[in-house]
Amino acid sequence: MTPISPPRILTGIKGLDLILQGGLPRGGLYLVEGQPGSAKTTLALQYLLTGAANNEPTLLVSLSETKNELMTFAASHGWSLDGIDIMDLSDLWRIMGEQGRQSVFHSSEVELLDAIKLIRMRIAETRPTRIVIDSLSEFRHLAGDDATYRLNMDVLKPHLIEDDRTVVMVDTLSSPDHFALHTMVHGVISLSFTSPEFGPYRRQLRIQKLRGVKFQEGLHDFEIMTGSVDIYPRLVPTSKPDRRVFSQAASGIAELDSILGGGLDRGTSTLIMGPAGSGKSTVAAQFADAAGKRGEKVAMFLFDEHLGTMLARSEGVGMDLAAHLSAGSLTVQAIDPMELSPGKFTHLVRTSVEQGATVIVIDSLTGYMTAMGDQGQLTLQIRNLLSFLAESNVATLLISVQHGLLGAGDAPAENVSYIADIPLLLQNPKVLVGYDAEVV
Repeated sequence: MTPISPPRILTGIKGLDLILQGGLPRGGLYLVEGQPGSAKTTLALQYLLTGAANNEPTLLVSLSETKNELMTFAASHGWSLDGIDIMDLSDLWRIMGEQGRQSVFHSSEVELLDAIKLIRMRIAETRPTRIVIDSLSEFRHLAGDDATYRLNMDVLKPHLIEDDRTVVMVDTLSSPDHFALHTMVHGVISLSFTSPEFGPYRRQLRIQKLRGVKFQEGLHDFEIMTGSVDIYPRLVPTSKPDRRVFSQAASGIAELDSILGGGLDRGTSTLIMGPAGSGKSTVAAQFADAAGKRGEKVAMFLFDEHLGTMLARSEGVGMDLAAHLSAGSLTVQAIDPMELSPGKFTHLVRTSVEQGATVIVIDSLTGYMTAMGDQGQLTLQIRNLLSFLAESNVATLLISVQHGLLGAGDAPAENVSYIADIPLLLQNPKVLVGYDAEVV
């Protein structure tokens, strides 16, 4: 039989829809789980807001916050909840009575079945196509024990997803029975964050399960921004046949281009190594300047230098990179790696390529890998990034520090040197190994 792909419903979160390869399969029950503060509610609200923007009837069952609290939270993101039907704590108080209000969610005071009936009634009234239940921990409190909780969730499930509704349920990873829920739902989206010794939280998302469809596996970095959850899918090189067109990116210096056989082959990566003051950044800037003069787009990512310093240094050796910057042929991003996840950096590079960049400069690889932490994982990510750039026919220049005149290379560079197509070693005075290159 020919495999049938189910229709999808977009979450409205671009990175997540890419990871899901088209959105969530319609008519399913999905669990979003994570630690407190991992952006579960933010992601769920963005899913509902996408539906409301498309004039779809949507329902938010909020068991842990009142409508006013939700509106305050939404306002902090610049969102309006208009168009979303909200069932909050006040709706449950109807069945709890005054005694229930005094002891919120004590199972001895409230019957879970009554709450489920109330939810079913609201679904019948509003007939939503998208539902969010936030959070399941309150259902668990109402049930009192795991067996009752699971039994009632099995009763509620068919009412939630009938009429092709797509339901997102929010739960915490600390729940003792959250693994049991995995067997009941059609998909699991897991959110997590770590707190490094320095810098902000590092947040990651993974699709733990998605029944019946393909998705992009692995950990994907994300950030909570004002007005959105920005997710950066893990970069995976394609398996398409190599269709690169051979051409070269010249530096504009005849002697250097002669050494390189005419320039840098597009679709290759060049690792420029050398001690401080050997001219590594200047050589990279020369390639950027020459590309700008040819009318090509260039993207430079600076980890160790400010934009003003780079422009002044380049101007001092006769390169007017500021003109390329003003013309739009050059983009320069000075990056604080303590504030940047590897996934976001990859996203920035990929975006530059999608916008037409044909030359990419990363200055320096040393600063990037030192600040990011796990060098083993970073080496694999850089390998994927370089493969993507090669497939995109981009000439890539990586800068790395070498300690001493003839000393060993920097450890990060040593780990990446086997990946780079052209290792270019500079020494003081300005000499490329084996060649007199004072002109550089």
